[in-house]
Amino acid sequence: MRMVDIIEKKKRGNKLSGEEISFFVRGYANGSIPDYQASALMMAIWFCGLDSEETLALTGEMANSGDRVDFSAIEGIKVDKHSTGGVADTTTLILAPLVAACGAPVVKMSGRGLGHTGGTIDKLESIPGFRVSLTVDEMIANVSRIGLAVAGQTADLAPADKAMYALRDVTATVDSMPLIASSIMSKKLASGADALVLDVKTGNGAFMREPESVGELARIMVDIGNRAGVKTRALITDMSQPLGAAVGNALEVREAIEVLKGLHAQSDLRNVALELGANMLLLAGKCGDVIRGRAMLEQAISDGSGLARLARMIAAQGGDARVVEDLSLLPQAAYTAQIRAARGGYVSQIETAEVGRAAGMLGAGRQNKQDAVDPAVGVVMNCRLGDRVETGGILCTVHYNREERFHEAEQALQNSIKIAGQKPAGVPLIYETI
Repeated sequence: MRMVDIIEKKKRGNKLSGEEISFFVRGYANGSIPDYQASALMMAIWFCGLDSEETLALTGEMANSGDRVDFSAIEGIKVDKHSTGGVADTTTLILAPLVAACGAPVVKMSGRGLGHTGGTIDKLESIPGFRVSLTVDEMIANVSRIGLAVAGQTADLAPADKAMYALRDVTATVDSMPLIASSIMSKKLASGADALVLDVKTGNGAFMREPESVGELARIMVDIGNRAGVKTRALITDMSQPLGAAVGNALEVREAIEVLKGLHAQSDLRNVALELGANMLLLAGKCGDVIRGRAMLEQAISDGSGLARLARMIAAQGGDARVVEDLSLLPQAAYTAQIRAARGGYVSQIETAEVGRAAGMLGAGRQNKQDAVDPAVGVVMNCRLGDRVETGGILCTVHYNREERFHEAEQALQNSIKIAGQKPAGVPLIYETI
């Protein structure tokens, strides 16, 4: 078998066999296929696409290119959740302990933030002492004992995907539906869960902004998961403004704890977290429909069992569990400042990605994987889309430690929030469940 023949075949729009896809993935992963040939094939895929069988084969080979986690020692249907990335997207810290408190084991391997989006692992590391590097045996022990574990991805999880993504990033082939879907799902298939709920974001804070394109991606990923034996559902959710009020690691942990304490009862963050969690309970066989699942989660907030489960997870992973009762134990910035409205009117637009980038300028995120993160800094939004604000009204509050970084972020935040004379039309919080 020759790589040039595989490239030629896909260039002409023909279907690749499972053997040909395996030859490519394994050869690229072990270095026997050079970058220039891999680039040629991915560009051919960009133009000609992959059908469902090709996409499933590609995903499976990428998942098999490294370690596949085995959680079969844990009783019950193990559930996971994945978000395609957003701003103030703190749902994992809310839904994971709630779902576990309702009897479904949660096993989650999460990533770090990069660019304008936050990462669950960075958020958890803002809790003093919290350890995100767990072995598989430690995860199994924790889930068996307390019902959940959230840890960083291992270095050997779908290594072919890491190599291919790095190449796609510099060859203008990132925005290919089958390549995006296989990239996401290869890591989730290798992560060992029995069921998966996908939170697929749309809007100006998402990597993919158009609901139609997002719907196509969601359907491809759900098809991959179900055909691979992982029960999968997807929700298409709005990211045309930060999901929660807090943007920044310790600030987001604080907000998640407050939700688990019963605060922010009408917030978008709480509503999306409960809807995702209800779908997780459904897939885990703990409820007959999402309405019952949501009621179970709301009860776990009311009776405090969700918050107690978060405290147990924090303690099990070396963190200071007192933070759930004493939020002052979380890192706090030295300074705060308000960004105020230059004119009165309605909040008509929030450039969500810019808000995320502004938090990154303060030190809450990283532009490169090697960058250090300041867990204390960030932005708290004091307005939502459609809110009426007066001249001088507070739009957001900036938490910062370095003055030069504040000035850089201040202008970005001023530019990211638009005020108009008319109230904007509303958009759905959840567009569709697939």
